Amino acid sequence: MGSNAPLRWEQASPRGPHELYFKNLSKQKQKRVMEKHGNNRKLRVCVATCNRADYSKLAPIMFGIKAEPQFFELDVVVLGSHLIDDYGNTYRMIEQDDFDIHTRLHTIVRGEDEAAMVESVGLALVKLPDVLNRLKPDIMIVHGDRFDALALATSAALMNIRILHIEGGEVSGTIDDSIRHAITKLAHYHVCCTRSAEQHLISMCEDHDRILLAGCPSYDKLLSAKNKDYMSVIRMWIGEDVKPKDYIVALQHPVTTDIKHSIKMFELTLDALISFNKKTLVLFPNIDAGSKEMVRVMRKKGVEHHPNFRAVKHVPFDQFIQLVAHAGCVIGNSSCGVREVGAFGTPVINLGTRQIGRETGENVLHVRNADTQDKILQALHLQFGKQYPCSKIYGDGNAVPRILKFLKSIDLGEPLQKKFCFPPVKENISQDIDHILETQSALAVDLGGTNLRVAIVSMKGEIVKKYSQLNPKTYEDRIKLILKMCVEAASEAVNLNCRILGVGISTGGRVNPREGVVLHSTKLIQEWSAVDLRTPISDTLHLPVWVDNDGNCAALAERKFGHGKGVENFVTLITGTGIGGGIIHQNELIHGSSFCAAELGHIMVALDGPECLCGSHGCIEAYASGIALQREAKKLHDEDSLFVEGMSVKKEETVTAAHLIQAAKLGNPKADHIIRTAGTALGLGVVNILHTINPSLVILSGVLASHYVGVVKDMIHQRALFSVQTVDVVVSDLVDPALLGAASMVLDYTTRRIY
Repeated sequence: MGSNAPLRWEQASPRGPHELYFKNLSKQKQKRVMEKHGNNRKLRVCVATCNRADYSKLAPIMFGIKAEPQFFELDVVVLGSHLIDDYGNTYRMIEQDDFDIHTRLHTIVRGEDEAAMVESVGLALVKLPDVLNRLKPDIMIVHGDRFDALALATSAALMNIRILHIEGGEVSGTIDDSIRHAITKLAHYHVCCTRSAEQHLISMCEDHDRILLAGCPSYDKLLSAKNKDYMSVIRMWIGEDVKPKDYIVALQHPVTTDIKHSIKMFELTLDALISFNKKTLVLFPNIDAGSKEMVRVMRKKGVEHHPNFRAVKHVPFDQFIQLVAHAGCVIGNSSCGVREVGAFGTPVINLGTRQIGRETGENVLHVRNADTQDKILQALHLQFGKQYPCSKIYGDGNAVPRILKFLKSIDLGEPLQKKFCFPPVKENISQDIDHILETQSALAVDLGGTNLRVAIVSMKGEIVKKYSQLNPKTYEDRIKLILKMCVEAASEAVNLNCRILGVGISTGGRVNPREGVVLHSTKLIQEWSAVDLRTPISDTLHLPVWVDNDGNCAALAERKFGHGKGVENFVTLITGTGIGGGIIHQNELIHGSSFCAAELGHIMVALDGPECLCGSHGCIEAYASGIALQREAKKLHDEDSLFVEGMSVKKEETVTAAHLIQAAKLGNPKADHIIRTAGTALGLGVVNILHTINPSLVILSGVLASHYVGVVKDMIHQRALFSVQTVDVVVSDLVDPALLGAASMVLDYTTRRIY
């Protein structure tokens, strides 16, 4: 979140909503955990914070620990740039958050060069042993990859104090990597933020049972912050006449392994920002070697007096969240750009190599090398003002409850000496420690003509929980209900130990999946054209969102969970209220140039057939859909030719396709003829599909599939070219293909790209 330079933290009430929330955590298992530690002994936890940036990650954990005094004793040690006047005396923000600071250690040797960093580590190593001897903590919590944190971990390890390291296993691209991994080797327990970081820790021979994939603690606050009053914050820091998405936030720090190049890139960045001519908030660099030279560049360029620029040394964290959430772009090389900003979908330009190894969302554009300002200026033109899907790569807002649960599970009776798990690494790298077992899952939404359904779907295709409501008739009511059901399902997922990776939506009509927009709807869903589904759902849940046509989703479901698994070319046909489908060709879903591919229900099989809902005549859907069968059933009923012995219908009951099928089964020749005609129309459509794209498999899905499959096979043998008659025609085994297909969009994409 910018530099460690001077600034003042916004005062937080000691009884603010974040602290009250943490006071309600883990109430149900208190007695059992206390018995585990023996004699009701509390766990004495020392949290050491070195600068404003690491405090933003540690503060949520500190609030959680403080909220459970029956389990924990908290000691706070403050050192590093917190205590330097030039960098804002930011220890005051800790006091304002109502934490008692046990010890203040002045450990920074001024100079802002490489030698000063080394001397600062040495000074901390001299002063820390006395503090730790007095506190005698059971465990010390250390964050991140700063040189101050290395001194903390070294001291604790040599004094036989257990270490919990936050954010280990990540890769950035500078000396921070070496420091971070060194702390990992000293630490006894690890809390990481991403699946990749967890895998890195395992590859580094750390004990899998002592690794917790929790997410970033700062996300617990970030994900509830965007909708707060932000205009007053923008006016305070950027200017009175500045609108959201019309300003830039710049955060750039020196790269200690290549100071000269990082200063040159900072100079080019400022030149590009001046040329781009937008209001810009520039934060001063942190305390690393090279920071003095960067400040000189700012003054040389006149940034502090330029009308478009506001140069500041600190912004309170709550206000900083609002600024980056509503910025037109964030530029620089701060970890905030690739971590926290992704939660809001704000465009980011990541400069140089300082964060080059980190996992990023699609909102991040990398400019690794820039010899002139033109490359940075082009990046600004590409990124400024865009809105990307919100990303949860680094957390889902539930990190602190997991960390507290993890702390309570620590057995102080276990040997202190670390055990390293040398290769071969465990094959099963999923979370399997007994204090938290979470299932990677998707939130699936199915918008049908009658019902609106939401489900939590696991990686294996298991529907963990399903919710269903009648689909409202108006756009406003429908969007409101979708958001309500998704929020409820996402909240319930935490209780079910499911980690939601994203939202997949299956809907009728023509869909642009790239933009997440329903272009044109079917007549079955009213007020559902030119509808942006991605933005409101992503903004509400802070999750990436995928949208596609229900027929395409059925094909995706078969590819991941059904008969299509491992098949390179196949077609899925849905037989339900309407007729739809999806085409998988060379393992990829076909959308077509205008997203109209696979409208298989509207293949014409007769020139003068019955009228279809699309306005044409003779479509497969006009013969074989549930609506078509219901139409024919009503005709027979009006002629008194529908019911046979063994059938009856109540006076107020509506005649449906089910009555027609029942009549055919009971020997009604007219009903049987209608079913065979419908199957014949579908079979002719399948023959046309075979002659057009030549799939090796045809999957019939939906409630009518089993009634048509025999007739379809007969039509293929009677009408298809000999070379395609060997095609397999099967009935789908999937119960909810639309939901499973919607989930597969999330599970296939996120696991391939992020985890």
